[in-house]
Amino acid sequence: MSSIASYESLVHAVSGAVGSMTAMTVFFPLDTARLRLQVDEKRKSKTTPAVLLEIIKEEGLLAPYRGWFPVISSLCCSNFVYFYTFNSLKALWVKGQHSTTGKDLVLGVVAGVVNVLLTTPLWVVNTRLKLQGAKFRNEDIVPTNYKGIIDAFHQIIRDEGVLALWNGTFPSLLLVFNPAIQFMFYEGFKRKLLKKQLQFGRHRLNPENRTLGSLRNVLYLLQQRVRRFGLMGLYKGLEAKLLQTVLTAALMFLVYEKLTAATFTVMGLKRSRRP
Repeated sequence: MSSIASYESLVHAVSGAVGSMTAMTVFFPLDTARLRLQVDEKRKSKTTPAVLLEIIKEEGLLAPYRGWFPVISSLCCSNFVYFYTFNSLKALWVKGQHSTTGKDLVLGVVAGVVNVLLTTPLWVVNTRLKLQGAKFRNEDIVPTNYKGIIDAFHQIIRDEGVLALWNGTFPSLLLVFNPAIQFMFYEGFKRKLLKKQLQFGRHRLNPENRTLGSLRNVLYLLQQRVRRFGLMGLYKGLEAKLLQTVLTAALMFLVYEKLTAATFTVMGLKRSRRP
């Protein structure tokens, strides 16, 4: 149990949370463009730069950062849970031995499931807040009027019930393989770099449905999407999502590694290596 409640796991969790917050803040407009492309079906602009320019022109210079605080709050909690769970379970399972890509994948999936079950309410609220006040071409979208995160929680629970906070959990559980695969490759590449440095004598690496939804609901929504917009309708916002995902992940891991290494150095602690 000491591995789960260790100071090292806490350092990893805080560093991961800070890294993700930094990266998301820098590339937040890309996420705004992605969300508008996916939700506002009648928007004529199809490319990320065109959508961002359109949003700024119609809604103001700060419009691409609308909903930043709830997203950052959710992301901070989400990545804290993910990094803490991943590193705690890894310390408990590996116990100083050599890790493998298979173990990293399993740990990533487990950490992802824990993360989804604990933080889905935050993401339900932040998505609604992020879209609040936006100018849509689609008249079917019902506008909301939340005064903040707490008020959004209150209104959703009052009008839709507590279980509404876990809307979309089933699709989110299907998507836990995304960060799990990302972590698997990240840890694998890091191990290879560590081995190469050790070979050269360097011994340190600088571092609207029911609660869980259902498969039937997901398939129905996909079918309706394809029927209305064709197969390419499933990939609306892909350009913005790819840009945002790749750039955010790169910056997040950079800040995470630097902050983790700096913290262990300042505290005079030895960082355990699990190559």
